[in-house]
Amino acid sequence: MNYKIRESKKEDMPQVLDLIKELATFEREPEAVVVTVEELEKEGFGEHPLFKCFVAEVDDEIVGMALVYFRFSTWKGRTIHLEDLIVKEKMRGSGLGSALYQEVLKYAKSQGVKRVEWVVLDWNEGAIKFYERSGAKILKDWRTVHMDEQGITNFIDFN
Repeated sequence: MNYKIRESKKEDMPQVLDLIKELATFEREPEAVVVTVEELEKEGFGEHPLFKCFVAEVDDEIVGMALVYFRFSTWKGRTIHLEDLIVKEKMRGSGLGSALYQEVLKYAKSQGVKRVEWVVLDWNEGAIKFYERSGAKILKDWRTVHMDEQGITNFIDFN
């Protein structure tokens, strides 16, 4: 298969958003996506971009993406968070996911970070096996914690 992995451009964001929505459906939360193309364009391509996105193209169609951003670990220093790695369902098993993953790790190495981290759903056995085969460590005793916008408001208003 002939594919190309490259950094995304602002004009790619409509197709990137379609991939994000496809992932949300796969993860059984299709209504959870509230980000817009305009937000992706503003936050990824403004004066101070908040993320970097790599895309996989086949025949001028974006069929996969990986979105990363920098974090800071009090233990390790500068790290990268892999927010999402998505491959269209019709392209899964084609090697595109591996190519995007490798691009993220090459980028991390070029940036001199101490760690790349991400989360994976406990029922996504294919992804878990892939990550384990790659040498990644899956921390089974840590829990992902988040508070959504309503929770933040409720907490602030209560206190």
